[in-house]
Amino acid sequence: MRDPNRLNNFYDDFKILHKTHFPDWRFGQLINNFFSWILTEKKRDIFFIEENVMLDYFSEFCSFMKKK
Repeated sequence: MRDPNRLNNFYDDFKILHKTHFPDWRFGQLINNFFSWILTEKKRDIFFIEENVMLDYFSEFCSFMKKK
């Protein structure tokens, strides 16, 4: 079984990125836009992405959106 404590750092880091880059976006809005970006830009199924990779992608998504 995976260590459930791994989620603490993931959610803490995710929360910081959300508050820093998309403070006005609702959670559903953020997740929908982020997952759509993963599907179109990364051609990945979110079901199989590990948390550490998801954070890397989310950081990349933040940079991508900043350029728009």
